[in-house]
This record gives sequence, C-alpha cells and structure tokens, in this order.
Amino acid sequence: MLLLWCVLCCLAQSPARAQDPVPGFQVREAHTWVAEDVYQLRARIDFVLSAPVSDALINGLPLVIELQVQVVHEYLGVWDHPVASLTQQYQLQYYALTRQYLVRNLNSSDQRSYPTEQAALDALGDIDALPLLDRRLLDEDVSYDGRVRARLDIESLPTPLLLAAYLDSDWRLASDWYRWPVQP
Repeated sequence: MLLLWCVLCCLAQSPARAQDPVPGFQVREAHTWVAEDVYQLRARIDFVLSAPVSDALINGLPLVIELQVQVVHEYLGVWDHPVASLTQQYQLQYYALTRQYLVRNLNSSDQRSYPTEQAALDALGDIDALPLLDRRLLDEDVSYDGRVRARLDIESLPTPLLLAAYLDSDWRLASDWYRWPVQP
C-alpha cells in the first residue's frame, strides 16, 4: 500500500514538472536583409532564467545579457574567418518600488519598462532591424554566414557573487551559435 501511494505521488508531480520551462537561452530564428545598403538582423531568442538568477534579479541585482553577432566566411574550407563582429549589451533590472522590469540597451541607452519578468524577457528576445554592417564590405563572389548567440554576462556581476556564479551551473546561461546564410 505504501509503495502504491509513493507511485501515485510521483505521477501526480510529473505533469507539473513537465510544464516548467527549462532554464537557458535559445535562438529560435535569425535572418538578415539589406535596407539602405546596411544589413539588418531580425532574430527571436527565448530567455528562461534559472531560479537563482531570477531570485537575484528580484532582489535588485541588475543582469547584463549580451548578444554576440558575427558575419563569417569559411577560411580554407575549415575555419570560420570573422568579417564583422557586433556585441550588443542589455541590462535587465527590477525596481521593487514601481514593480517594473527595466530593459536598457547599454549600447544606445534606450530603455523600456515592463510589468512582468516574462514580458521583459520576451521583449529582450525580439531583435528587429539591428544594423550589422555596410553591404559594400562583403565580396559578391564569397559566401558568408551570419551567426548569433546570447549569454548572461557573469563577468559584470559584483565581485562577491562572481565566484559563486562561476561555480554554479545555474548562472551559466548561454545559447548555442545559431547560423544562417548571408546573401551579398
């Protein structure tokens, strides 16, 4: 009877765990197009913070999320040779007094506030018309790829938290590189 009760408890817990999103960053899509002779990036990234990172955010710790974008071409058929690189940094911070999440673009100082963590993360993951490079910098006879990834910049954390962040995998949030062809 005790064994049956344990099995039923485990089964009752399983659906709830299956609905919880897994912490991490994932690039869902990315592509470029040319507007006024400048390559523009459109990307969709899913951000799910781990419990310790989310708790730190709620307790006032600003987080820096970095978007790394590169345009590369294959060098000697083996290595990727970067033609252009761009790093875009965003700061996510919670303000308890106003109960708002603020997303600030650290490159341009643009900022917006959101009522929930999920709304802020969704807005952060919607990259639209990010200028990458001038079209004239690419040779029409060479094939290029774009690649993008997102990561939590743990180096920007306060020193007392830095060691814990390096040792705890819950703080190492990063996507894999997402790759797509760039047409010159």
